[in-house]
Amino acid sequence: MRFLLGLFVSVWLILPTGPALADKRVALVIGNSTYRNVAKLGNPVNDAAAVAAMFKAAGFSSVESKLNLTISEMRKSLRDFGNASRDADVAVVYYAGHGIELDGTNYLIPIDATLETDTDVLDETLSLDRVLVAVESAKQLRLIILDACRDNPFAKNMKRTMASRAVGRGLAKVEPTSPNTVIAFAAKAGSTASDGTGKNSPFATALVEHLAKPGLDLQRAFRYVRDDVLKATNNTQEPYTYTSLGGDDVPLVAAGPVKPVVASPAAAAPADQSATMRRDYEFALQVGTKPAWDAFIEQYPTGFFTSLAKAQRDKLAAEAAQVEATNKAKAARDEQARLAAEGAKASEQAKAAEQAKAAERARVTAEAAKKAEEAKLAEAERVKAAEAAKAEAKEAERIKAAEAANVTREAKLVADQKTRDDKQVIEQKSKEDKLAALTPSADKPDVPAAADLPRALQAELRRVGCNTGAVDGIWNAAAQRSLDLFNKHAGMKLDVRTASADALDAVKGKTTRVCPLACDHGFRADGDRCTKITCRAGYEVGDDNTCEKIEVKKPVAKRDDQKRESSERAKTEASPAKPQASGQMYCGAAGCRPVAKGCRLDTAARNGNIVTSPREICD
Repeated sequence: MRFLLGLFVSVWLILPTGPALADKRVALVIGNSTYRNVAKLGNPVNDAAAVAAMFKAAGFSSVESKLNLTISEMRKSLRDFGNASRDADVAVVYYAGHGIELDGTNYLIPIDATLETDTDVLDETLSLDRVLVAVESAKQLRLIILDACRDNPFAKNMKRTMASRAVGRGLAKVEPTSPNTVIAFAAKAGSTASDGTGKNSPFATALVEHLAKPGLDLQRAFRYVRDDVLKATNNTQEPYTYTSLGGDDVPLVAAGPVKPVVASPAAAAPADQSATMRRDYEFALQVGTKPAWDAFIEQYPTGFFTSLAKAQRDKLAAEAAQVEATNKAKAARDEQARLAAEGAKASEQAKAAEQAKAAERARVTAEAAKKAEEAKLAEAERVKAAEAAKAEAKEAERIKAAEAANVTREAKLVADQKTRDDKQVIEQKSKEDKLAALTPSADKPDVPAAADLPRALQAELRRVGCNTGAVDGIWNAAAQRSLDLFNKHAGMKLDVRTASADALDAVKGKTTRVCPLACDHGFRADGDRCTKITCRAGYEVGDDNTCEKIEVKKPVAKRDDQKRESSERAKTEASPAKPQASGQMYCGAAGCRPVAKGCRLDTAARNGNIVTSPREICD
């Protein structure tokens, strides 16, 4: 931490500070790999993932990562991103995949493009101008990064509708029309970029390494990217940047406490001391000042990189001494010439000549010291390269040993598995042999005597649910019906007239119930038993053996009862009416008696005569 603090102070003293970027920074990252009509690209998806992780680690407000987009999806993504960047201070679009140049205009190619003819480019791709529109609302910085200069298979197979229409190799150069705009190409105009042999392209690897360093000017960062890509591709690929930035430094990530920046596209393990020392050495080398080397040496007093740092510092000191001695020698010569021109005394001229000679000797000595320090540094660099090669060889040997160990381990696992399989086969065979020893021999089948066949068959038929009668050894009609029931449900045609060994073997071959369990009304099958159906209060078992609610039925006269009542009523009406008692008493010479039913007493006078005793009159 002391080294980093000292180094940051050195950078702050040396580099001019630019305006701090405001809070809202948004990024859209697109990676197209799985093209449908040409060969797939290996790295754009990986590159997009690494760059998106870099922006997130750099504290961007929003990072949208989109992979393998069709033309409609690309249009929607840019439209949504344009809406998100309207109030942003920084807007960045990174695209990795295929691109094409047609008549001086650059286009990004979605994964569903066919591009059979040159005019299809206008319909099936997205122009760079549309991407510029998506970022134009940003207030301070508009950045577009195109890792799309790969060797394009579409251009090779495309039919030309006009001989004068130009389809370029790579992308065409552009000139930003709005201020504070940067357009970065993975390769300069007219050339192609490498997809890389590793997990990421050289351009994406360099971007992740330099672009989000806190306080690092954006243009300087892209120069570092250019140097790394040239070195990685043996000077065959040169990234190029078109900008409209001003004179102030514009860092993508402001200096100060920020989240750690991803050091490489691949997920790195925690760095050991040597890796940390190497990283700090490279950082000090980028600064290239004596205070930076002093801070490094103070942080790391010993070690291989410490020797290199001391050599770098001594070289700077020798260069400074050589410059100073050269200036003094020049000043002495000028003084000697001035005195001679002015006709000064011989003693003064001699003194000046002596001083000039001494200054020249000092200059020569400083020059020699500088060359000596440069030689020492060159030797240290040579040793460093040798150590690096040795470390690489050691790492390769370690990887080789690890692969050999993996092969050995896999071989051992295969051998162990084979041993276990063989052991399992042996154990299975042993079990089968024991079972065979307990099973009766095939030449002595366990068949009951002929006299026991009916009983045994009846018992087996009961076991499979087809015999509900007695097991008495009598092969009667009930037993025959049981075997016939078995035939019906088992789909067999056994002779039911006699109990045979074939029928017994067939029934024994059934391990589960064959004939369904038949239960009387009010009972249901429960496994191999019939259990009574119990209904709750107010319900009773219906005709379909389910509980139904009891309904109170109104009495209804039946047809026979109606006929009988009608017949009896007709008879009654046809017979004479029986006399009914009136409740009166009739008294005569024979005494008193009740008036007969249907009769009455008449006491009315006739012909003016008075009736002394009533008469009984019956109608």
